[in-house]
Amino acid sequence: MRKLIFGMNVSVDGYIAAPGDDIGWSGPPSDELFQWWLDQERASGLTLYGRKLWETMSSYWPTGDQQPGASPAEIEFARNWRDTPKVVFSSTIEKVDWNTRLVTGDAVAEITRLKAEDGGPMTIGGATLAGAAMRAGLIDEYVLATHPVLVGAGTPFFTGLDSWVNLDLVETRTFPGGVVMTRYETRR
Repeated sequence: MRKLIFGMNVSVDGYIAAPGDDIGWSGPPSDELFQWWLDQERASGLTLYGRKLWETMSSYWPTGDQQPGASPAEIEFARNWRDTPKVVFSSTIEKVDWNTRLVTGDAVAEITRLKAEDGGPMTIGGATLAGAAMRAGLIDEYVLATHPVLVGAGTPFFTGLDSWVNLDLVETRTFPGGVVMTRYETRR
């Protein structure tokens, strides 16, 4: 059975985006934080995206290694992003590229099926998609890279749940700029 990991940059008050889908508050990551995210991406055998995050990632990373001034880590991230199998869940997108499959049906049923397969860990991104997986009890690990900023409103990292989810803290780490990463496993 595959492990499902939900990790994103988050504000201290719990948002992954400010109003208007603004993620500028997270600023460019430090080299150390970017490398950490790259290592997480390398460890993932499959990435699951909701539509909005897919559109953000696919607007840059297919050619991120060709951008002027791209660092070695950015070049590696772009190459890894293209090579890693991806699944996009959307009822409005008609076509996806870059080693990606589109699912227009029941996301929870498909994620459940994918978790039952053999293979490396899967990462999930996008508030709506991750929220559905959270409510279904499918997420095994939560990773929050908390930035020292309050944005006041926007897209929350956590969705409303029907019942408590108990977590075990398995790792903390501080990065330059005051970013604190906390990693939790779901207690089963």
